[in-house]
Amino acid sequence: MPACKSGYDPQEDSTMLEKHARLLAKGKVLDVGTGSGIQAIAAAQSSRVDSVLAIDVQKGVINYCKKNITNRKIKFAHSDLFKNVKGTFDTIIFNPPYLPQELKIRDKELEGGKKGYEVIEEFLGNVNNYLNADGLILMVFSSLTNKEKINEFIKNSLLEFEELEKMHIFFEDLFVYKIKKSEMLKKFEKIGIENARYFAKGHRGLLFRAEYKKKDIVIKAKNPQSHAFGRIENEISWLKRLNKVKIGPKLLYSSDEFFFYEYIGGDFIVDYAEKSPKQNIKKMLKNVFMQMHKMDKIKVDKEEMHHPVKHVIVSKNIPFLIDFERARYSQNPKNVTQFCQFLISTKFNSLLSKKGIKVEKSKLMELAKIYKTRQTNDNLKNIIGIL
Repeated sequence: MPACKSGYDPQEDSTMLEKHARLLAKGKVLDVGTGSGIQAIAAAQSSRVDSVLAIDVQKGVINYCKKNITNRKIKFAHSDLFKNVKGTFDTIIFNPPYLPQELKIRDKELEGGKKGYEVIEEFLGNVNNYLNADGLILMVFSSLTNKEKINEFIKNSLLEFEELEKMHIFFEDLFVYKIKKSEMLKKFEKIGIENARYFAKGHRGLLFRAEYKKKDIVIKAKNPQSHAFGRIENEISWLKRLNKVKIGPKLLYSSDEFFFYEYIGGDFIVDYAEKSPKQNIKKMLKNVFMQMHKMDKIKVDKEEMHHPVKHVIVSKNIPFLIDFERARYSQNPKNVTQFCQFLISTKFNSLLSKKGIKVEKSKLMELAKIYKTRQTNDNLKNIIGIL
């Protein structure tokens, strides 16, 4: 295979990737880090390929390849990953620098950063914006790069992979992956969600961070490993009702499989209390109690408020309730009384004491019992007054 001899000369990894590029490349192709130009040439020779844009971070490589590779399908351009790239592609080919950095000055042809995988991480974190819905990515890397980390980056970008080939040479293994968008990502992008990234996994749901109409959002989708039934539908239903009384994050969209709401940046309740002054903590706790009382009045039991460490996020001193999967209608809701239990729990009560907030356990439990029999505004005020 004729190739440009400027920059990175083809090695075993290049020839492995070339074979699959020749077999699988289609449509509009982007060759990232073209180096010798071997992948661009292989793709361009396929009848399934319409055009190839070959890019490289090194201007010298691009200039040399422009002079030495002539193919009407191929155009060369200087770009550091996607910085000078516009549009989307059916095939993206990537032979990255993947070796861990050894010297203070990184060899951009071979080394992918201090750990070896930083360039691949950046590539996978941005590639969705340049890949068509049914497009594919062909990428080669080494076991020296940390295969588990690469798999993690793929998952975090809502992508799926298939290992096409593995080759052992000297002291390393080489892998060629075919990567594509997951069905969930396609559904997100179809309605205008951008830059979706895996965020966290719960017992019953998966969380993703993303953007929608220039707003930061959190997406909650069903966890395929969970056997819980109807939790997504239940949370959507309660969020709609609770938003009307200004409780919970603002619901923006819902479907049978997922929903999303405005992202709330801040700290979980314990973290907030640990680093905030006394007066701010007291105002925050009063606000939580007021929201608990609202839910008691409309007969919804949120559940889990006796241990709400992951259920209250405080943003700019304002507490927001999240996670309504287990919320249910109840004639005798226990939101306020459960939160009283949390205040007198050993760990949180000790934290409040260190902040100068003395909560007398016996007195609070007495007031909670009174509130339980008559959930009135006056009985709530008595509980708040103990702070």
